[in-house]
Amino acid sequence: MNTHLEINQYHAFVGIDWADDKHDICLQDLATNKRELSVIKHKPKNIDTWAKNLKKRFGGPIAVAVELSKGPIVYALQKYDFIVIIPVNPTTLAKYRTAFKPSRAKDDPTDAELALELMLRYPEKFIPLKPQSTNMRKLMYLVEQRRKLVDEKQRAVNQTIDTLMLNGSPKKTPVSFVDL
Repeated sequence: MNTHLEINQYHAFVGIDWADDKHDICLQDLATNKRELSVIKHKPKNIDTWAKNLKKRFGGPIAVAVELSKGPIVYALQKYDFIVIIPVNPTTLAKYRTAFKPSRAKDDPTDAELALELMLRYPEKFIPLKPQSTNMRKLMYLVEQRRKLVDEKQRAVNQTIDTLMLNGSPKKTPVSFVDL
């Protein structure tokens, strides 16, 4: 089994520069070699829509270079069996950026493009992240759904409390969920 990145196995390549609130993306289509830059918000719904559009457009597998091997964006992408995550060492990316930008100015879209370029130029240097088992991906999906339900329950409780306080609760006494 070859543990290094095999370029000819993929239909598309993506470099992502992640942040807490948004992700800069550089995508390269294997068929045309054209690159596209885009930005998505760091929200599960946005990431899911983006990933499903990738699947619809390219099929799979798709190699995605990202600056870490764990963290929110990695966990979000691991649930898709057609995405192969390629971790890129942040120090390597920073030194690669410095080689081309001596001013050391950091620019997110450029970092996404540089991560993509590193993956494509030096595939023998990168080892794809081992995909999680089907059962683990299912468990992650169920945990995500549970989190959504808990958040929705809390939102409903907060709305109910706000409504009760606005509609004549003179003392503005806090209402707990068990009181409802």
